[in-house]
Amino acid sequence: MSEGPAKSDSDVNGGNNGTRGGCGAAAQDPEEKLLLAAAYVYDAQYNRNIPFETSPQAVRLYYFYNHWVMQVATYICITVDLALAIFEEPAVYQLPFLATSIVEVFCLLAFFGRLVHFSKVTPRNVFWKDTKNICVMVTIFLNLIDLIIYGSLIVAHIPSVRWSRVLRPIYLVNFAESRQIRRAFRSIRNTLPEILYVFLLFMFSVLIFSLMAQKLFESRNFITAEGEPYFQSFLEGVFNLYVLVTTANSPDVMMPAYDFSGWYAIFFIAYIILNTYIFMSVFLAVVYNNYRKHLKNEIRKLAYMKRRKMVEAFNTLKIQEGSEFVISEPTWLKLVKMVAPDISNSHRELLLRVSKEDSQRYVGKDAFIRLADLLNIRVITMKARMHPLECWMPHLYRCAVSRFIRRVVLHKGFIYAFDVVILVNAIFIALDDKNPLVSKAEWVFLSLYVIEILLKLYTYDPRSFFAKSQFWNWTVSLYNSQEILDIVFILRVLRLIRIIDSIQRFRVIMNTLINILPTMLTFCGIILTIYYVFAIIGMELFKHKITFFPENSTEPHAEACGAEVLKDSSFAKSKYCKNNFNNLGSAFIVLVELTVVNQWHVLATGFALVTHPAAKLFFIAFHVVVVIMIINIFVAFILEAFFVEYSLEKSEVETAIEKKIQELGMAVQAGYIPTGNLVDNMDNCENGPGDFGDGNQKGLMFQIASKRYRTVDALLQRMFEAEIPPEDEGPPMEDIMNLSPNDLYIENPTFNSAA
Repeated sequence: MSEGPAKSDSDVNGGNNGTRGGCGAAAQDPEEKLLLAAAYVYDAQYNRNIPFETSPQAVRLYYFYNHWVMQVATYICITVDLALAIFEEPAVYQLPFLATSIVEVFCLLAFFGRLVHFSKVTPRNVFWKDTKNICVMVTIFLNLIDLIIYGSLIVAHIPSVRWSRVLRPIYLVNFAESRQIRRAFRSIRNTLPEILYVFLLFMFSVLIFSLMAQKLFESRNFITAEGEPYFQSFLEGVFNLYVLVTTANSPDVMMPAYDFSGWYAIFFIAYIILNTYIFMSVFLAVVYNNYRKHLKNEIRKLAYMKRRKMVEAFNTLKIQEGSEFVISEPTWLKLVKMVAPDISNSHRELLLRVSKEDSQRYVGKDAFIRLADLLNIRVITMKARMHPLECWMPHLYRCAVSRFIRRVVLHKGFIYAFDVVILVNAIFIALDDKNPLVSKAEWVFLSLYVIEILLKLYTYDPRSFFAKSQFWNWTVSLYNSQEILDIVFILRVLRLIRIIDSIQRFRVIMNTLINILPTMLTFCGIILTIYYVFAIIGMELFKHKITFFPENSTEPHAEACGAEVLKDSSFAKSKYCKNNFNNLGSAFIVLVELTVVNQWHVLATGFALVTHPAAKLFFIAFHVVVVIMIINIFVAFILEAFFVEYSLEKSEVETAIEKKIQELGMAVQAGYIPTGNLVDNMDNCENGPGDFGDGNQKGLMFQIASKRYRTVDALLQRMFEAEIPPEDEGPPMEDIMNLSPNDLYIENPTFNSAA
């Protein structure tokens, strides 16, 4: 295919002999330029916003930095470093200090090496201005200093505290691989000021009600069910009313006053309405509004970065065709093969057809910029196979009776009929299986299932029917005993889940749950970070203060959790002795219980009794951070995701792909049941370039996969992409990296974009 007249190096590079993002000289060799452009496209596809040097050596180092082996090794080291708390005092499994210290030093060296590697691919001025790099370096230094001091004190038999362990989650947050967790923390940090105002007003309300409660009940000398004074102390009253906001001590906290006079219930009802229902709802509203605003700013910046990187890739490879700059077809194909080597040739050819007109031998700038989005659309490539019976007995398989049987099996009524059979089977499973009638009925259902399988095997290609994705079809061949047969029946009942997917509203909910799973993992990372910090602090504050003893233990104060002060307390009476901070595992379980909220005041009071009343501040701080802030932010994101799912339509890129598939006559036909598998490396069965889409497709078909997102960033961008004009490339990359949230939060912003 002709590419036009030969161009000089300067023409091929489009005059792009400068640097990008403060980087070094651009590569001049065609292969090196292709490697550089692929790095830009790969970054855009996976929404990486790392500025890197563009010299050939730096680009290769950048590829090595982003290699999955390096990323997995980094995560392993982070996991091992965090897991050291399991083996350190107080330990789940005690190891010698020398063993844990050697492992920690190895992890710190790995972190330092990763940081040095990052400095080799990033412009020096960018590296030293990046706060996360400074945080990692400082944390490594503090960990080493603490390790040396603690080890020296251990040798001298002087008790000490490993204070730097609380800093270990910084590695999880601040390495480049954890950009989603870091972005979530940034959004939380930016949301804090608005939350703080509401929280201060809320605490003011709690303090006012506490003063009123003290004036109302102090002179009455009421006694609680545990025999404790009732609202005699102002601070104790504040704590009890704060707990009441969480409803954990309702109605216990009201009962002494309510027993005396029913009118006192008005005080507590007014308090609950104002603080539990109004203030907590205001918390959610403020969190949702501010988190959404800051999240949108983060994604706007991400979208600008992606478009700018695609512009850089275009500028790296562009050639001049007439009066415009374009990417030649061979160059485009080489680039896509380098960025996405796993997709089939037919899929790659389809994306090329979407990106250019049929008569063109090049890809324009606008079409090239959306390449990253094209690569993120899941396209299923299929081969329509002829049924073996049609090959062996064509006349019999194509006769009227055979066609009628196949039409029946393909009809939705056939599926619904067997769903009813499965439902009835489920009812029989719930009945007494010792009844002879029920036992015989199981074999009737099994016979019906065998008939269903045989009919489907007759209608569908057996290779498609027994594909790896067709889980339910494999279950019929798994029984050789009554126990396995029971499992098969249960698995068949689970096929009723298909009914949920056939109902629009149910499908929206299921899609939302599936789509937010990666984001839930991000929030799990946030929760893990916060849990780890509170667990380490809790272990240092409360270790060995509370001890669990077996029921038959003869140890003194065994029933009081090893602490005489807990005797007859609600903590001991509730048998909460195993809820302690004596190791990392127990600490995490206590934190989970605090997150659930129920009875958290009993836990807080128990630890306050064995230490100091101020210990309750630890539990209040955890409630504020996790329950009020993090959980509300998670709820805010789920609300936004549901709003998007309910109103989401296909993106412009998805529509373009579907339109091109229809034009080529290669869409999956109604009634065709695909295998659901991506066909990889189809060189042995797919069409050549001349046959693609010309009516001789040899059964090759395409289908847009169901609405799923490869990354969390893809979902987030779908949530806000309509608010960014398609033609808006954003400011230069250096400015994007330095933009503050206030700079980004502009309605319909316009920038002077580079060519």
